[in-house]
Amino acid sequence: MEPLTEAQQQLYDWLVDYVRTYQHSPSIRQMMQAMELKSPAPVQSRLEHLRAKGYIEWTEGRARTIRISQNTKPGVPILGAIAAGGLIEPFTDAVEQIDFMHQFVPPKTFALRVVGDSMIDEHITEGDLVLMRPVLEPDQLKNGTIVAAMVNGHGTTLKHFYRKGSRVTLKPANAKYKPIEVEAMQVEVQGVLIGVWRGYN
Repeated sequence: MEPLTEAQQQLYDWLVDYVRTYQHSPSIRQMMQAMELKSPAPVQSRLEHLRAKGYIEWTEGRARTIRISQNTKPGVPILGAIAAGGLIEPFTDAVEQIDFMHQFVPPKTFALRVVGDSMIDEHITEGDLVLMRPVLEPDQLKNGTIVAAMVNGHGTTLKHFYRKGSRVTLKPANAKYKPIEVEAMQVEVQGVLIGVWRGYN
């Protein structure tokens, strides 16, 4: 998308925060006050540029219908790192995005950057991005599936998932690492592997 000027970016960021907070769009007067402007003309000009560049849209002839375009941040959110070795802190908010605009990616797909080499025999190496889909029915997971799992609420890891009765085993794909064996209630599967992306510099 075409980049924004500083003034346009300032208004856009304020709009995104306002709509997220109040679930409706602000009035021109509110935008004037927020931007510390004494005339509606500069606000209307910035709005027109934001719409022309694809950042917002609205319904003609109706007030307070500004909507934030859904394609303003294309791609898959990278939610942090995933340990292919021991355990690391759980991931939360997106820290960056990777653009897969020209490839089909299922809705709600997210990515994690691999740290460690415990999945090397699956050709997943440190620095790779693993693409994950959320798990809707963790009880239906097939043994052997590669998952992002949070163990006991303290850390996440990328491993093969196996469940037998009330026990879960998270197995690495590297002989130098030992499996993690815990009670099923200590494991929260947060995603299932659907692909690996590797960049070359």
